[in-house]
Amino acid sequence: MKLKFCGGAKSVTGANYLINDSVLVDCGLNQGSNFLEKINFEPFPYDVKNIKAVLITHAHIDHIGRLPQLYKAGFRGDVFSTPPTKDFAEELLLDSENVLGKEARDRNKEPIYDIEDIAGLMRLWKTIEYHKNLKIGELDVEFLNAGHILGSSCISVSSEGKRIIFSGDLGNSPAPFIKDGDKIENADYVLMESAYGDRLHENLESRKELLEDFVEETVKSGGTLMIPAFAMERTQELLFELNELVENGRVPKAPVFVDSPLAIKLTSVYKKYSQDTKYFREEAIDLLKKGDAIFNFPGLRTTLTTEDSKQINNISPPKIIIAGSGMSQGGRILHHEMRYLPDPKSAILFIGYQVGGSLGRRILDGEKWVKIYGEEIPVKCKIRSIAGYSAHADQRQLLDWLRPMRLSAKKVFIVQGEEEGMLVLAQKVRDELALEAVIPSIGEEFML
Repeated sequence: MKLKFCGGAKSVTGANYLINDSVLVDCGLNQGSNFLEKINFEPFPYDVKNIKAVLITHAHIDHIGRLPQLYKAGFRGDVFSTPPTKDFAEELLLDSENVLGKEARDRNKEPIYDIEDIAGLMRLWKTIEYHKNLKIGELDVEFLNAGHILGSSCISVSSEGKRIIFSGDLGNSPAPFIKDGDKIENADYVLMESAYGDRLHENLESRKELLEDFVEETVKSGGTLMIPAFAMERTQELLFELNELVENGRVPKAPVFVDSPLAIKLTSVYKKYSQDTKYFREEAIDLLKKGDAIFNFPGLRTTLTTEDSKQINNISPPKIIIAGSGMSQGGRILHHEMRYLPDPKSAILFIGYQVGGSLGRRILDGEKWVKIYGEEIPVKCKIRSIAGYSAHADQRQLLDWLRPMRLSAKKVFIVQGEEEGMLVLAQKVRDELALEAVIPSIGEEFML
């Protein structure tokens, strides 16, 4: 097999891997710095019309965001993913098209795709459940549970007696309601993500206690707790845990707003699969059977329209606002940040990965002034973070995932991370598992 790294190499985002010049694994948007975002407007580094199939690990935009652009460029093969991933993808791509269209207009460029391209792409999209065999030409493909978000997959590709595993994004297990990822053995080659390759998360109980502490701290001070949250998984995990804290009287009463139309729409997908044992933990299904609406609780309000969102300003603090985007790169969270970043009583809580160069990362790193919609905003509120809410595996979990493959694997490619973290993780792989670890560059090819 021939493997080419067309994205996701020495970068957290933009996952895009080419097998035998004809099959892609993921086709993600590059996010973060201006340099990465410029890459989205460049032609693909392969003959698009030659691509027979695209295998999708999961529905995050940095793994699917350029698929409509691929369609626009002439791709007419098949797209394969699990059913939840397909359900999420359409909503996420439509939302992304709106953001990217504005970005393109701001740069006097043509949008990289439009709604018709999304519609055409979705007609090519087929679903496959975990552990079912799929044949694409000479390749044998299997989707395995990655435990990252609902429907997320590691992808096994076998040919010529060799097996390569694409990790996708690996989960921070155990997650509150989705099932743990599969244990994988007997791989010849492994592509492993490394977003948290040099860090460890708090444990699950610690993160819930920290959430409880930060809610209590901000409510008692009479401030607003802003939580920039990714619309998928992070928002639903927050709602799941706030549900428990509120119903057990562990936090003082304050209105909680989910100010994200996308998160509201995606939560309905979670509800669709919430009694499916292929995806949800038995404990979560049992709660639902007992009548507990695990994504709802007293005081929770959803604001679907722009007018609803504006009404949040009329509610006096204390209050909690969960809004996208998760890295403060756009979305409704920016309006709340303009209003409450200057307020010493308020706080901003980061619960997800903040890529270098993003507004969220700059606030987290302690910048005292940030620019939002062209206006300089002072940052005087409290800044908090809980790494344990990341849906990504940390260093220990990454090594534990790889460990069962250590006797068979010939080479491990470290991808989808910042270079500093990749170097740390690669050395850990060499030292602890005695495996060859390589950090590929964009455009590099390997014969496996």
